Amino acid sequence: MHITKDIFHVGVNDHQLDLFEGQYPVPNGMAYNSYIIADEKIAVMDAVETRFSQQWLDQIRTILGDRTPDYLIVQHMEPDHSSSIFAFMQAFPGAIIVASKKAFPMMQQFYGTDFSERRVIVDEGNTLSLGAHTLTFFTAPMVHWPEVILTYDQTAEVLFSADAFGKFGALDVEDDWACEARRYYFGIVGKFGPQVLALFKKLEGAALQAICPLHGPVLTENLDYYLEKYQLWASYEAEDDGVTIACASIYGHTMEAARLLKEKLEALGCPRVALHDLARNDVFEAVEDAFRHGTLVLAASSYNGDVFPFMRDFIQHLTHRNYQNRTVALIENGTWGPTAGKTMMKLLEGSKNLSMPHPMVTIRSALNAQSTQAIEELALAIWPC
Repeated sequence: MHITKDIFHVGVNDHQLDLFEGQYPVPNGMAYNSYIIADEKIAVMDAVETRFSQQWLDQIRTILGDRTPDYLIVQHMEPDHSSSIFAFMQAFPGAIIVASKKAFPMMQQFYGTDFSERRVIVDEGNTLSLGAHTLTFFTAPMVHWPEVILTYDQTAEVLFSADAFGKFGALDVEDDWACEARRYYFGIVGKFGPQVLALFKKLEGAALQAICPLHGPVLTENLDYYLEKYQLWASYEAEDDGVTIACASIYGHTMEAARLLKEKLEALGCPRVALHDLARNDVFEAVEDAFRHGTLVLAASSYNGDVFPFMRDFIQHLTHRNYQNRTVALIENGTWGPTAGKTMMKLLEGSKNLSMPHPMVTIRSALNAQSTQAIEELALAIWPC
């Protein structure tokens, strides 16, 4: 795939993978992107997952014909990008690896060599001339590993963005960019909002014709849309009007209350109410919606003097990603001694700028007239007419 007349995409699609990074479901597969800049000198931008090494190397040879790469630029060392490095260096013995100082010890740890005789270390603002193309490197620590660099092609005005601006899904499957990019961002990069914003400052003023991430499509149109989304996500501000209800129910009574709340909110005109069954649905879809909306309702059963474990796990997923700047409401259920509400509040203690202005609703086993009325009052408090 041509990106410009001399920049090519040579990535691969993975439809064998069930869980990305061992936890994120990827029903539409995953793309591992790699790029070639073919100039007087040839640079290959990042590698692919090792199961696709031969396919990737064949694609490189098809593009280059009799020529061979001069550089392999390693922007990120996660194995889905780096595990074909050794195969590349064997296939092209004249090539040099370009990476940050922190990347090479990781190569030693993962692959038993740091290529000390065939490497160039780059740091903030360093440049590399390929001929007509001049590459500038930006360090991007903790976006989302400490060794990450991004590469800006001054000539083509193309940003090679490592994992930034990536998304779940293979390139041969059509899906909504924002949905899968949001799930990807908050799942993987969400903890590091300040570092993302710091990176944006480094890129201020850079003209952009394309953004080339390591996952997902090359972005060439309406770039302001993608940039604005990332800045919004990194600032931890709500993206859309709406309410997320996350429910952990044992026998179904807590879920009945959550469904009733959803019904009442929709009747009041709330534009989007996302209800997630934490025991059965992808928890990272719930994480995505919790960050997307300004209000989160946590509905959970008490369990062993604590909270049902699916809710504990969900809240920890949020707090590990710096969940903040939101309104939270609580629904607890308990037959003889409700403890879910107290536990949920404790789990959220370290989160910044969380408001809990609404009284907690307590259900005793199953909905009755009193708790049904409390749910109706909660709906009206969250979304007043």
